[in-house]
Amino acid sequence: MSLNRDELIKAVSEQMPPQRWKHTEGVMETAVMLSERFGADPAKADLAAILHDVAKYWPVKEMEKIIREHHLNQDLLLHDKQLWHSEVGAFVAEHDYQVTDPEVLSAIKWHTSGRVGMSLLDKVVCLADYMEPGRDFPGVDRIRELAEHSLEEALLAGFDGTITHLVSQRKVIYPLTIFTRNDLIEQIKLMDKSK
Repeated sequence: MSLNRDELIKAVSEQMPPQRWKHTEGVMETAVMLSERFGADPAKADLAAILHDVAKYWPVKEMEKIIREHHLNQDLLLHDKQLWHSEVGAFVAEHDYQVTDPEVLSAIKWHTSGRVGMSLLDKVVCLADYMEPGRDFPGVDRIRELAEHSLEEALLAGFDGTITHLVSQRKVIYPLTIFTRNDLIEQIKLMDKSK
């Protein structure tokens, strides 16, 4: 039995601290706004945004168990645990909340690392997560400015900032994030050529 939107919001918000739910509300609002600006489906963006961090505060052991037992992306286990909640969140959305739309599940799954060939909805939810009104980090205003005109340019700025931060912290960078960044550069080049 699938939940209506209010029931879903109640169920998801109970799984995180109030401050993180405030972030989720910001992502919901921003994802809908970006959808309307760039032509994605606002209802799908809203649903993906509600669920994007559903597993964020789950115990690491629980996330690891789901990844192992359900044969999700095992490669994630070799990388930062911050990446795990996206993969687990998409699984939970499908299995616990009966979300069947592959576009919505994809947007949840890839909102942290990105992927090569991101769909419009993937880009909208990922970017909304970067730039929702509660976000305050160096470069976020530039991301918001770029998002006035280009999803790809804004996302590229977001990934550049993430990668630069990880490099400065001497942290391992998940390879898919670098591939995503490179793919965005290629997409931008193609768009520039077609102008």
